[in-house]
Amino acid sequence: MEAMATNPQAERDEKLRAELASLRLDRGPATAPVKPRPPRRRLLPAVLAIVLLVAVAAGVFLAGRATPVTVAYATLAAPGQAGPAPVLSGSGYVVTGDRYVSIGVRVPGRIERYFVEEGQTVHRGDALVQLDDRDYRALVARTDAQLAVARANVDLAEAELRRNRALRRDGVVSAQELDVQENRASVARATVAQLEAELAQARVNLEYTVLRAPTDGVILAKLKEVGEIAVPGGFAGSGDLVRMANLTDIRAEVDVNEADLNRIHLRQRAQVTPDAYPDARYAAEVVKLYPQVDRQKGTLKVEVHVLEPDARLLPDMSARVTFLADPAPAAEAERPAVLVPASALRRDGAGNTFVWVVRDGRARQATVETAGGVGDRVRVAQGLGGGEAVVVGTPPARDGARVTITGSGA
Repeated sequence: MEAMATNPQAERDEKLRAELASLRLDRGPATAPVKPRPPRRRLLPAVLAIVLLVAVAAGVFLAGRATPVTVAYATLAAPGQAGPAPVLSGSGYVVTGDRYVSIGVRVPGRIERYFVEEGQTVHRGDALVQLDDRDYRALVARTDAQLAVARANVDLAEAELRRNRALRRDGVVSAQELDVQENRASVARATVAQLEAELAQARVNLEYTVLRAPTDGVILAKLKEVGEIAVPGGFAGSGDLVRMANLTDIRAEVDVNEADLNRIHLRQRAQVTPDAYPDARYAAEVVKLYPQVDRQKGTLKVEVHVLEPDARLLPDMSARVTFLADPAPAAEAERPAVLVPASALRRDGAGNTFVWVVRDGRARQATVETAGGVGDRVRVAQGLGGGEAVVVGTPPARDGARVTITGSGA
């Protein structure tokens, strides 16, 4: 009986232990402690050593490899062949000596016809424009008829004056009557003179209905159309019908900085190169230094006269004006000149001019002294003797670097 009484209690305890066991969390196996990593600073020297070895290997590889370059050859020009050295250059415009000639009407009228077209060459006195001249012809005819009447009145007045003078001597007419007759004759003669002047003016106005070229030149533009009414004067040249220019006197003007004026003088030789034709060069000379400096720009306008112009030079064309040095002494002119392309010139950190010269497969720096340009080349006064191969393309990395010539430039 006692054993049976203890069994229910034991069962309850077992059940309670089971429920407590179900509430317990399973944390898994215990993890092993983590060992600390070695510091990265210990790896830095090794990495730097590897990078240094790679750089040294690359440098050795590149040092043994030749750099491709493009070269041009310094030429030795014969004495006097290079021409005078430029001293100053600037951009300007082609103009004419007389600038533009605008031809307008002297009398009002309707434009009847043009005798010329744009671009046509004309000579002094050639007819350019015809106005409607019917009114002016009628005025000439009317004035001429009035003049004929006046001359007839003069003849009559003088005949009566002669008779009155004879009658006055005989005492038939009084002195007052004679004075009146003399006055009539004087008025008649004055009327003739007045009408002669009016007839001359009418004929001049008739001539003005034909506009003529005041000088030789080329027609640049026709400013009005046939049928329009043209009147003298007006605002902004509204009475102008034709614009022309004298292309026999071609010039170029350029603004020169006032700091460079000591390098320019009258009759100095120059060279004009139009932008449209960069290979064309026209000999010129300085003919005008304007008397006033532009205060805002600090420049003075200088004008050069083209000695032998041709049809390619047109007004308002942009051009480059190069002022040349005066002729050198005979001894200096006899020395040959060394010329190199302008693209071969370099400058170091100190501002010295040098070129890369290729000798025995290596590029060397050669300091040079220049003495102006000759076209697209530069005159070398010192540093080269002619015939050297100079680098004109991408320069080598250092002095003495191995190079190989891959092409020849200008």
